[in-house]
Amino acid sequence: MSLELVCPAGTLPALRAAVDHGADAVYIGFRGATNARNFPGLNFSEVEAATGIRYAHARGVRVFVALNIYPSPATWQIGTETIDRAARLGVDALILADPGLMRYAADRHPALRLHLSVQGSATNWRAIELYRREFGIQRAVLPRVLSVTQVARLVKRTAVEIEVFGFGSLCVMVEGRCALSSYATGHSPNSQGVCSPAHAVRWDETPAGRESRLNGILIDRYAPGEAAGYPTLCKGRFRVNDVVFHALEEPTSLNALDVLPTLAASGVKAIKVEGRQRSPAYVGQVTGLLRRALDLCAAAARAAPGDELTGNASDGSIEPWAPPADLLAALDALAEGRTHTLGAYHRPWQ
Repeated sequence: MSLELVCPAGTLPALRAAVDHGADAVYIGFRGATNARNFPGLNFSEVEAATGIRYAHARGVRVFVALNIYPSPATWQIGTETIDRAARLGVDALILADPGLMRYAADRHPALRLHLSVQGSATNWRAIELYRREFGIQRAVLPRVLSVTQVARLVKRTAVEIEVFGFGSLCVMVEGRCALSSYATGHSPNSQGVCSPAHAVRWDETPAGRESRLNGILIDRYAPGEAAGYPTLCKGRFRVNDVVFHALEEPTSLNALDVLPTLAASGVKAIKVEGRQRSPAYVGQVTGLLRRALDLCAAAARAAPGDELTGNASDGSIEPWAPPADLLAALDALAEGRTHTLGAYHRPWQ
C-alpha cells in the first residue's frame, strides 16, 4: 500500500517546509488571477518557481502547478502564457480545470503531464474518461462530495490516477460550481481565482465584539478571546428565525486518517492536503503529521496477514487500523474549529 502525499506551497518557504517534512509532491501557483488562491503575498514569481523546483527536484519531490481558473476572453492569454511558463520551467504536472486550456496544453506541450483540478468538478468516471480521451489527463482530483464507497467504484472504472483530499479546510459547495462569493464581492474562485478577496475583507473592533465583514456584509462577530477565522460567506454565522448560528457550514477540517487504508485499498493514488494560503509553519507541521500517518498505515498494511486491512467496518473505515490519538490531537490543534470530520467519506449505508 502506497499513497503519495501531495502538499500545498503558497510561498517558497512553505515549499521548503513541505519538502523537508516528507511531501512526495508539492503544488504551487503563479501570481495573478490564474489559480484559486489569488491572495496578496501568496504564489510564485517565475524566479521563485525556478528556485523551488530546483530545491524540490534535488530532493526527489515533484512540483505541480495549479492553473485552475476558467479564463474569459480577456484573460485567455494570461492562461496560455502560464502554461508555457510552467513547461519552460520543467514542472512535473499542470493542474487544470478549463477544457480550452487543456486543449492548448495538450497541443503545445504534449510531453507535459496534465491533472484535472478539483475545480473541474468531475464526480463520475465517465466525466474523467472524457478528459482522458480528449486531453490525455493522467490524474483527476476528486471534489470532496463522494463517499469512500463511491470513490472505490469510480477508481475501478477509469485508467486515470485518482487523487483525493486528506486534510484541510472543507467546502460546503461542489468545487468548480461555487459562485457564492461573487454575489457579495463580484469575484469568485472560478473566474478571478479567489473566494473572499482580501480587498473586500474588513475587521472592526466594536463594543459587541470583533466583527468580520465582506464588502460591508457582516459575516461573523467574535467574543473576546474567541478564535476568528478568515471571513467566507459559507462559514459565517447568520440570524435565521431569530437564532444566530453557522447556517451553511460550521468551521471544521476534513481529516481522512480513519479511512486511509480503505482509500489505499481502493486504488487511490494520492492524498492531498489543502492550504496554499497557510503559513510555512502550518505546512511543515501538517506535512510531517500526514507523513507519519501514511507511513504508520503502510506499516500496518504490511504487518496484516492476507487482506485483513481491506474489509470495511460499519463506519467505512478499516477495523485493524486506528490512527494514534496523539496524531489526531495534533492535527485537531491545526484544524478549523479545532475539530475534524470525515465529511462525505462517512456514509455507512453505502
